[in-house]
Amino acid sequence: MKNKMVKALTLVMAVATISMSGSASIYASEAETAEGAVEETAESETGEAEAVSDDGESGTDADQEAADNAAALIDKIYVQERTETTDEDCAAAKEAWDALTDTQKELVEGENASPDYFGLDTGDASLDDARNADEIGENELLVVSFGTSYNDSRVEDIKGIEDALQEAYPDWSVRRAFTAQIIINHVQARDGEAIDNMQQALDRAVENGVKNLVVQPTHLMHGSEYDEMMEVLEAYEDQFESVAVAEPMLGEVGDDASVINEDKEAVAQAVADAAVKDAGYESMDAAAEDGTAFVFLGHGTAHVAKVSYSQMQTQMRDLGYDNTFIGTVEGEPEETACEAVIAAVKEAGYTKVVLRPLMVVAGDHANNDMAGSEPDSWKSMFEADGGFESVDCQVAGLGRIDAVKQLYVEHAQDAIDSLGTEDNAADDAPATAAEDTETEETAEAAE
Repeated sequence: MKNKMVKALTLVMAVATISMSGSASIYASEAETAEGAVEETAESETGEAEAVSDDGESGTDADQEAADNAAALIDKIYVQERTETTDEDCAAAKEAWDALTDTQKELVEGENASPDYFGLDTGDASLDDARNADEIGENELLVVSFGTSYNDSRVEDIKGIEDALQEAYPDWSVRRAFTAQIIINHVQARDGEAIDNMQQALDRAVENGVKNLVVQPTHLMHGSEYDEMMEVLEAYEDQFESVAVAEPMLGEVGDDASVINEDKEAVAQAVADAAVKDAGYESMDAAAEDGTAFVFLGHGTAHVAKVSYSQMQTQMRDLGYDNTFIGTVEGEPEETACEAVIAAVKEAGYTKVVLRPLMVVAGDHANNDMAGSEPDSWKSMFEADGGFESVDCQVAGLGRIDAVKQLYVEHAQDAIDSLGTEDNAADDAPATAAEDTETEETAEAAE
């Protein structure tokens, strides 16, 4: 605007007389006015731009603050102990998450908190049954599991076992308890499903006047979770007329890798049959001829009862399944570590690999440690080795296999049959279905 006015003024002054100098002054005044207007407009626009920038920074700070608040509330309930404020804390964490925008949810990060805590879709929780109702009656069959926050697996694997037990024993009320408070809190906060821990379940049994209590652990073996379960149970032993504890899935531990039993044989056969079928083979021999090896992945433990995994490998060999290998997430025992298993599979000459959990549920370990996309997952490490044509995963827990459910039914029957003897009196320790199983022969649960 200023340039145009200056050009116009120069032209007028060139053709005008001195008497027209007043008009020139008018034009000059207009030019100065226009220049001032342009400068004011520019300053105004600059100020608005700075304001937008300031607003943007404030908005980002507010987003992070809201995300951090939600993360702190998630971390608060990511604990293994229930407190007086647990219910309120779970509700507060969910409320904080629901108040976030999609952008804010992506910013959630804490010691254990992440967008997946509430955002990961693990299936329909409404299909589950917490089995925490009152009106239990005199006979209770309490099914104790480590637990999983993966809804689909909880329904197919844990609920599947519970349903099978309830169908087999209609005169007993089947109830549920989880030993992992972290998982209980997760499910409660995210899905509104309240699952009892051991103390809550036993308190409920006492309050309902239960006389005969049978506890069926779904744990893979006599592990640390089993030990903790027994410790809690012993504090309630005088509250019931009779108490019996059924065997976990694999039964007695045994002294060394050569010691196997009918339970281990049943589980080995069941998981092998399921894996072969899901892989599309007619038999294990057909899979071996096609160059396919099956790797069954357990949790692992540093406890002395880690020998259970070695026993399962022995059992697979006894069944003639030379193309099956036992691994563990924790790499305990040593021969079950991922690097060791990869070397064993390659040395045996197999070029195709199928990974499948040797765990009751297909939860976090199965979905992430086994089948995840991270570099340290078993699938990723097998692929990174470069020595295999294909690496496939079957994400399915043992609890959904009919033969495994039947094994739990049989274990529960043994425990029920053991009730009423002198060894099971209320002033004695809770009876176990196998009296010669030592509690020190324990290992971590496979979930």
